[in-house]
Amino acid sequence: MSSTARRLYVRRDTFPIAGTFRISRGAKTEAEVVVAEVVESCKRGRGECVPYARYGETLDETVRTLESLAGAVADGLDRERLRTLLPPGAARNALDCALWDLEAKQAGKPAWRLAGLPDAPRKLTTCYTLSVDEPAAMAASAKARAADHPLLKMKLTGEGDLDRVRAVREAAPTTRLIVDANEAWTLEMLHRFAPVLADLGVELIEQPLPAGEDEALRGIDCPVPLGADESCHGLDSLDRLKGIYRVVNIKLDKTGGLTEALLLKQAAQEAGFDIMVGCMVATSLAMAPAVLLAQGARYVDLDGPLLLAEDRTPALHYDGGTLCPPAPELWG
Repeated sequence: MSSTARRLYVRRDTFPIAGTFRISRGAKTEAEVVVAEVVESCKRGRGECVPYARYGETLDETVRTLESLAGAVADGLDRERLRTLLPPGAARNALDCALWDLEAKQAGKPAWRLAGLPDAPRKLTTCYTLSVDEPAAMAASAKARAADHPLLKMKLTGEGDLDRVRAVREAAPTTRLIVDANEAWTLEMLHRFAPVLADLGVELIEQPLPAGEDEALRGIDCPVPLGADESCHGLDSLDRLKGIYRVVNIKLDKTGGLTEALLLKQAAQEAGFDIMVGCMVATSLAMAPAVLLAQGARYVDLDGPLLLAEDRTPALHYDGGTLCPPAPELWG
């Protein structure tokens, strides 16, 4: 193999979370990620993913899947062919974003131009996520964050959630709120909770029911808009969501990279959905490609690095809840 041939390098990294991050499915104190690097001559492209057990992914299997593509990468694998080799998911995301980064650096052009965006990415207002906890603890966290974060996202878990939202609303009376049940509610809970949440000024309820049961939401008159997260993956998941949800949460780890995420965003907008761009708990390297995707989105939830005790260097710049576009030294 020549010294200029493309090479793929894959590694696992671990970053401590500031405290404990809890959702309805469990808690963690570390963000474990997989990084793909594609190197050609003196140019290097990087992408980061978070394998997610909810979708049957593991760190080891993601690493093995990526390493199995080393030959294809050396032979010039591009993003379109990658979409035919791997399904949507974390492994494809890491390599897809690495290829975007490499293309930008080889072309001497920013990734946003390669993506065909009409303008350079602008600063975004991102959610700050409050982990599931007792009402008083969530209220204290909200009060501490409200001045710098105009949009808070609350992780919820079932019974007791109204007390949690009431406590946060009292602590942050003027802050915009969205809530995320992560599939933990029943239909009865939604009917019971939603009117109260509407009165409390909640703007969005994410994924109230398990993804396999959300057909029950079709046609219901909910006073708070519903958003699909675990139910929304790649392009082939979109048609089923019509008439059930008003918002789709697009995450690069679910779509399998920026390439499909941009296609999904366009299709979702054409179908009348509002767009949310979300993330797993990960570093600035994982967020950076999503900044392109999040331009013009109704909701932006790219706060992963804010939940970490330490981030990569260089990192994205956050000014409270304002997220600045990535520098090319980080990605793109």
